[in-house]
Amino acid sequence: MNYVWNFGSSRMVAGVLCAGVLISIAGAQVPAAPKEAPKTILMDGRFLEGVRQKANPEILHAVRAEADKGMKAPVISIMDEKALPPSGDKHDYMSLAPYWWPNPATPNHLPYVRKDGVHNPEASAVQDHPNLSRMEANVHALALGYFLIRDEGYAERAAQQLRVWFLNPATRMNPSLQYAQAIRGVNEGRGTGILDAEGLTDVVDALALLADSKSWTTSDDAVMHAWFGAYFDWLTTSANGKNEAATKNNHGSWYDAQAVGIALYLGKDEFARNVAETAKTKRIAEQIRPDGQEPLEETRTRSFHYSIFNIQALMKLAAEAQTVNVDLWSYQAPGGGSIRAALDYLLPFADQQKTWEHQELDGVSPAPLHDPLLVAAVHYGNDAYEAAALKPPHTDARTLLLQREFAESKKTGR
Repeated sequence: MNYVWNFGSSRMVAGVLCAGVLISIAGAQVPAAPKEAPKTILMDGRFLEGVRQKANPEILHAVRAEADKGMKAPVISIMDEKALPPSGDKHDYMSLAPYWWPNPATPNHLPYVRKDGVHNPEASAVQDHPNLSRMEANVHALALGYFLIRDEGYAERAAQQLRVWFLNPATRMNPSLQYAQAIRGVNEGRGTGILDAEGLTDVVDALALLADSKSWTTSDDAVMHAWFGAYFDWLTTSANGKNEAATKNNHGSWYDAQAVGIALYLGKDEFARNVAETAKTKRIAEQIRPDGQEPLEETRTRSFHYSIFNIQALMKLAAEAQTVNVDLWSYQAPGGGSIRAALDYLLPFADQQKTWEHQELDGVSPAPLHDPLLVAAVHYGNDAYEAAALKPPHTDARTLLLQREFAESKKTGR
């Protein structure tokens, strides 16, 4: 965010499970260079193209530093996990529910019992989730490095990692999360585990940044499209997927953000538009009070953390919704709730102007609000958000890019 695989030529023959059928695609051709800004959905593609054309040394230094870390990181496979999923197939993703612990009242410690907010080390010992997160972060850092610096080596490494995780039949992940966040003695997986893959939308953006690279071929893209198509079908039709979509708290928000991002990649704009439009009443109106409180998150033992976590999901969804002309940034529910109201409610507690009166095992800190405040500064044109986010200053690539985007938005008045 240790295994290195060498595929030789990128003109590989690849297979992927799509609608239950293994298909092979050969004779790859390098995609033609795009004639427009990258079709990213989480960051403005036109803005990124402007950054590429008018390089800023500080931004490029930060981007290169993070891409170089991605170059040094091992290429990760779903097969690296030593534990065997319930299916017996190591290609299946698996993870354990992080807040569930051995039952002290039974001889075999089953069924596990919940200790909300208290992380069981057993969950961390199952590596699919941390490996998935590292893979997503590495691919995005490499793709951004390629796009802004035009170093084909970054694209080649990103493509190698993408093939190992998604495309190569020997190492690919099966396109489902059926065995995610299992609870020992209760189930083999549950809808809640879909949250594990919230970073797949970052992979979608990375693919847009790699679109004109000779290292990512049309055959690669076709097989990746098929993988996401199969995963989307599982996400939207499986019992686990339907359960998560119906969840009312941050899990529902993150489900929507994941489903919409993948739908946009697959060209399912009408689906994306419907989910985004429904989120006005299903998410914002239901989750956020007029004063910005989020009651469903405040019942948790890490209430401040989850209040911010839900806003991050809604902001991600709002960024995606713009692609299909749905405005969640300025939407205000009939009762008065809005994304901005929730952010404004949290800010005085983060900077200790007010005391958080709900349970928070980790303590209240301004750090988790850093990214949401910068994103909000861009979309609401608010200098106070940027100033609050930069206490203390940050020099990572995302911060620097958002600062520049904010500065440019003020100049253009958008």
